[in-house]
Amino acid sequence: MLAMFMQTLDSTIANVALPYMQGSMSASYDEITWVLTSYVIAAAIMTAPVGWLAVRFGRKRLFIICIIGFTAASMLCGAAQSLEQLVGFRLLQGMFGAALAPLSQATMLDIYPFAQRAQAMAIFSMGVTMGPMVGPTLGGYLTDLYSWRWVFYVNLPFGILALVGIMLFMRETPARPQLTFSWYGFAMLGVAAGALQMMLDRGQELDWFSSREIMVSAVIAGLAFYLFVVHMFTAEKPFLPPGLFKDRNFASAIVMIFCVSSLMLSTSALLAPYLQNLAGYPVYTAGWVMAPRGIGIIASMFLAARMGMRVDQRKIMAFGLISLGWVLYTMSSWTPDVTGGEMMLTMIVQGFSVGLVFNPMTVMAYTTLPAALRGEATSMQSLARNIGSAIGISITSFSLTRSVQVTHADIAAGITPFDRVLQGNDAVSHMLNPATRHGAALLDQMINHQAQIIAYNNDFRLMMLTIVPPLLLLFLMRKNARPGMAAGD
Repeated sequence: MLAMFMQTLDSTIANVALPYMQGSMSASYDEITWVLTSYVIAAAIMTAPVGWLAVRFGRKRLFIICIIGFTAASMLCGAAQSLEQLVGFRLLQGMFGAALAPLSQATMLDIYPFAQRAQAMAIFSMGVTMGPMVGPTLGGYLTDLYSWRWVFYVNLPFGILALVGIMLFMRETPARPQLTFSWYGFAMLGVAAGALQMMLDRGQELDWFSSREIMVSAVIAGLAFYLFVVHMFTAEKPFLPPGLFKDRNFASAIVMIFCVSSLMLSTSALLAPYLQNLAGYPVYTAGWVMAPRGIGIIASMFLAARMGMRVDQRKIMAFGLISLGWVLYTMSSWTPDVTGGEMMLTMIVQGFSVGLVFNPMTVMAYTTLPAALRGEATSMQSLARNIGSAIGISITSFSLTRSVQVTHADIAAGITPFDRVLQGNDAVSHMLNPATRHGAALLDQMINHQAQIIAYNNDFRLMMLTIVPPLLLLFLMRKNARPGMAAGD
């Protein structure tokens, strides 16, 4: 739980410091989001072989190596002197952090029988979600009191504690050196995910398919994914067993995890610059406003665990998805004048909604899945979560940039020298006179401010549509089998 806490803490603690990193590295908004997406996509790619690595070398040994590597990479991120170094070290951090989530979850599933998993998942999730909850607040204070570099240095004590605890208390699983691994399938999946992420990250900057680089990235991603799927269904020992996707509950849960994860991290990535650049919040206040989401997640995790013993898990997920959509719809009408109290209440409801989705979804995913596929299933679940987060950040980032440009042009087109406000003899008319350099700059600044507000609202509306596929997939999932009941009852 402590190792997982460190990994989830790092997924949110850097969000509030993004504007400070952007200024320190002289980067654009699109470029500074690479700090988030590079970490997530590296974790997504390296999540896939975790199951094989744990069996091949032993779970405890792999756990120890990953914690040491993650902590060392965190220190390197804090010492980075350029955007290229920071992104490179974040890639390294994501590679080592990839194993922390599936190893923690697989260990927990092995310890507890099915009847106790819902309650165990609630306790485990409570500790894990403390990371996203305290991350923004801790990141805000560290950035304000010291610098953004301390959001990475703070991992050192947690890494040492987790390392000592695992060395003392965790039992080693027997290694199987003779176990083979499908490097071809892993390579194709890694190339597909990496090429897709490069296309999404650089598409806006290079004007999408008018650029040869973007076209090449798209072709490589599509071809690699096609080869990966063909290999999975035709190879004697594929990278991922096709039986994973033959299970209706698990296949539906993977798509749901992808969609919901794309909302979680992208919301945090959008809120940090919104609160600091548009609403004028200090960095520590922005951290406090974003923190209550973790409170809602913890409360709903316990509630979902108790209700799951009496209520159909699909109904709990449906309620959580609908309330999540309502929260995003509410956020799509925000302006910088929205009060901090309203923001914090919205964050609590959003976290509560996410908890009502994730806890039952995890239980449902493994209800009808054979125990022999559980190791690959936990890795696939983490893979879907990481890829969903990375793609969500990239899509909302370039959508925000494009929307600001389009909206700025639309607003500016309606402002002419014949406007009555600009033809007066008062101080406002002289101050906003577009014929003067000062007036043109001030007018452009006002237009850009309004364009950004509208662009953020459009992004939240786009994110609201993401809950539609998970809602439809609920009809495909089979009812959770409780003790004493058949799986199809």
